[in-house]
Amino acid sequence: MNDSKKIIKTVLDTLGFESLKEIQEQTIHTFQKHKDLLLLAPTGSGKTLAFLIPLLQVLDSKKEGIQGLIIVPTRELALQIEQVFKSLKSTFKVTTCYGGHEMRIERNSFKTTPSLVIGTPGRLIDHIAQGNMDLSGCELVILDEFDKSLELGFEDQIREVFYALSKRQRHILTSATNLDRLPDFLPFEKPISLNYIGETEKNLLKQKVVKTTTKEKTETLLRLVSTFEGEPCIVFCNHREAVNRLSIFFNDYDFPHAILHGGLEQIDREINLIKFRTGSANILLATDLASRGLDIPEIKHVIHYQLPQQEDAFIHRNGRTARMNAAGASYLMLTEDEYLPKYISEKVEEVIPPLEAMPPVHPIYECLFISAGKREKISKGDIVGLLTKKGGIKGEDIGQIFVLDKASYVAVKRPCIKSLLAKISQEKLKKAKVRIAIAN
Repeated sequence: MNDSKKIIKTVLDTLGFESLKEIQEQTIHTFQKHKDLLLLAPTGSGKTLAFLIPLLQVLDSKKEGIQGLIIVPTRELALQIEQVFKSLKSTFKVTTCYGGHEMRIERNSFKTTPSLVIGTPGRLIDHIAQGNMDLSGCELVILDEFDKSLELGFEDQIREVFYALSKRQRHILTSATNLDRLPDFLPFEKPISLNYIGETEKNLLKQKVVKTTTKEKTETLLRLVSTFEGEPCIVFCNHREAVNRLSIFFNDYDFPHAILHGGLEQIDREINLIKFRTGSANILLATDLASRGLDIPEIKHVIHYQLPQQEDAFIHRNGRTARMNAAGASYLMLTEDEYLPKYISEKVEEVIPPLEAMPPVHPIYECLFISAGKREKISKGDIVGLLTKKGGIKGEDIGQIFVLDKASYVAVKRPCIKSLLAKISQEKLKKAKVRIAIAN
């Protein structure tokens, strides 16, 4: 095992942190003494770094082959973990596999064997079946959001992945809820457990209720959102049809927003999340797909437009706000024939939105699309260089940048957009002609 203190210092220096969180320190300490670990922790608690540091301690640059495997329930979570791992700037190669991603790109990545593989169950099975990856030498398996994987019915698929393992590997399981049972394919029964559920600043979350009528519910929502004055919010619905209806309504009133549900193509899901993350959209209309496993920081408001069907869903939705020591509010919208769920026992404040919606506050940033990405070996530095040297804008006018396989997206402050596009519309990026436009 690699030098723990040296790895921790390198991670802290790389990320610019002064110290680790308690959950991270405790996970690292416990993992050094025990083979298998169950980490109970909600989204936003710092659990990703809590299991990536032990992973770095296991990985050995002198060894060949896949040494680490992270199994996740969703594509979005796979990409998020990949991003965090790459931000640590280690020398270890990572390959990320998920449905909706070109199999050819992933297959080519395996030609030079990675040290770490991150993937969703179905796609991992595909690569195992095609002989693209050999897991016999894997030393650590991390099952992130394991409860979500079981909830989505991936137990049989993960069992198939475990058939390809040596059964000598160590394990870290993470879950946002207590697990009633562990599947029989896991080669252990009682892992050491660390429980951080409920440790994340409950007192910072204010639960509120908004009463309305069925007829006026959509308009009431718009009036409520308008009072946030551009602060980020997520509106949760139970069904994708409701998300689409609300999106049409918000468009009619010129309220910029993004949407997220399982009916969208993968690229559209990625673009909408990028818009929300970059601050190019301050409202996200979503199903429970957005309640877990997504890196969406600093959400001030969560609205339950439709009553969550189970208490777990309610908890996970609320977990998007009041995170990282930041205060937040959760609003439950109730029509005349609905009542507070039994699991809400505390006193709830009633909020009455204004009679008329306030004018929409447009986001600070606009999101630009660039028709080149990792495939063309484009880097964030290349994009910054184009925008500042050719486009004439300052670095402070540029927000977050996301480089995907075939395209890139960059947040630029709105006042700069018109002149910027005029200056760079005919420019080349790495000697190649690219299309640059406002992201749709």
